[in-house]
Amino acid sequence: MMDPGFALDKRVAIVVGAANGIGRATALAFAAAGAAVACADVEEPGAKTTAADIEKSGGRALPVRLDVTDAASCRAAVASTVAQFGGLDTLLYGAADSDAAATVLEMDEAAWERTLRINLSGAFLMVKAALPAMIARGGGSVILIASQLGRVGSAGRPAYCATKGALIQLAKVLAIDHAAQGIRANTISPGAIETRRMLRRHKDMDEARRMMGPKHLLNRLGRPDEIARAAVFLASDASSFMTGSDLLVDGGYTAV
Repeated sequence: MMDPGFALDKRVAIVVGAANGIGRATALAFAAAGAAVACADVEEPGAKTTAADIEKSGGRALPVRLDVTDAASCRAAVASTVAQFGGLDTLLYGAADSDAAATVLEMDEAAWERTLRINLSGAFLMVKAALPAMIARGGGSVILIASQLGRVGSAGRPAYCATKGALIQLAKVLAIDHAAQGIRANTISPGAIETRRMLRRHKDMDEARRMMGPKHLLNRLGRPDEIARAAVFLASDASSFMTGSDLLVDGGYTAV
């Protein structure tokens, strides 16, 4: 039986990046905890699949095609969620660009700008669109997916590391500016997780496990559901005294 502090009954959430990986796992976990979930992603077929899987399990879901680089698309995603479910309590932002490895000298300016638009400016646009609806409900929880690389550097990842560090700071400012309106804002910083993003840097998951697992004290990659459980915690009343924080779920990557 679920601890009532972790229940999300009568809550409404938007999960950005719900088509796969951490976002999909979080959408499923939110629904299992009782929330109605808008499954938002630029990959519309994946968003529809996640929403359908939630509904097959008896939950409530809405697939939403979302382009986080477009302010109008962000506003429309919030509007459709509110129209379908009557309000909004939680925003989880998990969109991230598939940046190629490059130093600052090697990185194309367009690649830098694209990573900033998706990883950081998209979070700004979605939060800006979502806050009025959340404030109208008396408050809510903003959760931004950052990274352990928002705290420590990684060779050839200038844009990624810069944006993930910026998300941690953005959440702190959101927490400061909107505490009086009942808004809590936090980040989750995962370590390396077994998602398709790993396959952009490794030929297969076995190679990713061999190369990246030992960088973590637990000597393995994390699983999307392990991050999803942290997101349920931050969305729920179990974390009611937590705001402006970065929750490391990194298998000990940053401990040494």
